[in-house]
Amino acid sequence: MPVSCWTPRPRKVQQVTTPLWIELDGVVNMRDVGGLPTTDGGQVATGRLLRSDNLQDLTEADIDDLVERVGVTDIVDLRSNVELQLEGPGPLRAHNLTHHHHSLFRDDVRAVTAEEALVLPWSKKDQAAADADPRLDDDYWASHYLGYLAHRPDSVSAALQVVSQSRGATIVHCAAGKDRTGTVVGLALSVAGVSDEHIVADYVATGERIERVVARLMARPAYGEVLAGQPMDHHRPKPQTMQRILSVLTEQYGGAAGWLSAQGWSEEDITALRDSLRG
Repeated sequence: MPVSCWTPRPRKVQQVTTPLWIELDGVVNMRDVGGLPTTDGGQVATGRLLRSDNLQDLTEADIDDLVERVGVTDIVDLRSNVELQLEGPGPLRAHNLTHHHHSLFRDDVRAVTAEEALVLPWSKKDQAAADADPRLDDDYWASHYLGYLAHRPDSVSAALQVVSQSRGATIVHCAAGKDRTGTVVGLALSVAGVSDEHIVADYVATGERIERVVARLMARPAYGEVLAGQPMDHHRPKPQTMQRILSVLTEQYGGAAGWLSAQGWSEEDITALRDSLRG
């Protein structure tokens, strides 16, 4: 049976950097971002937005916990088409939840082979491409995150629309729950009015469990060979990476809300996303 520590209660301001981990048997990096303070004295609502590593190993008890107690209604899957093919549909597909697949990989806009498409941020092939081509940013990971915004704004925008319109809690996940998930969640929190400092703190919280995250992925068919031999420090989230993303959004768009406006969101749409996260 899972040992769950999640309870729908707000955190005090002095405890905002303590993640609301959701302890289940089938994931190691799931947490509720509720309780984070906003700059106007409010806070993000609990039971609205959860972030997670991949959901392939969830048990029936885990699923019952998420659906019945946490109130999950929507799943946003940011993995590539090829990841889905290699990993299979996952146990949540058999349940009455709404699934939304929004890949952040550029190659998923056209048909490609598995070898071409499965270029994960930590893969050797991706590192070779990084060495050969101009980067979007000097920070290796920030370059990836900015790439998601530049090459798949449709998917980032669609993922945030799900959060805005969900009738219950939304789980946003990818493989590790760090990079693609971190980008989407970072934008959502920024629109909700969370300070950059607290968005960065939420992002780096994955570092508390990065060894377990990598160990989980090593056992999965889509990731084991790609991860073999990678140093652990390569995967550990660093504050300057998320700081860089937030700075670029501010410099180029006036913030995350401005980026959404550039994607065609109306003021009413942006307000709806903000309100959905504020409860």
